[in-house]
Amino acid sequence: MSVESAKVVEELWQRIQARDWAGAGELIAEDAVVEWPVSGERIVGRANFLAVNSEYPEGWSVRVLRIVGEGDQAVSEVEVPHVDLGLFHAASFWTVRDGRIVAGREYWTSPGSDPRPEWRARYVEPM
Repeated sequence: MSVESAKVVEELWQRIQARDWAGAGELIAEDAVVEWPVSGERIVGRANFLAVNSEYPEGWSVRVLRIVGEGDQAVSEVEVPHVDLGLFHAASFWTVRDGRIVAGREYWTSPGSDPRPEWRARYVEPM
């Protein structure tokens, strides 16, 4: 059901963008676990996931760059510009069962926040 997992994730991002927190909650399992390895945090439960997202300071929008799914797995890449805090990108790996997200691992970062080592300069070019 690759289409189903991708559609659930697509709908999640649409509802988050719309600030439809009740609707987003319909797509998250009550006991879902979402991990943020970059900041070393784990969000346990639908209520906490919704609170973390709904209480984030306003001024942001979500632009979905791509979503791919296979079986109960889906991967999304989004861009989230914030008027005060700058641009963020997230690569998210979701597990979907029975039309609800049961697990996720999201890698949030900001372009340019990771320094470019000098030794690579002769092999790469700035984006």
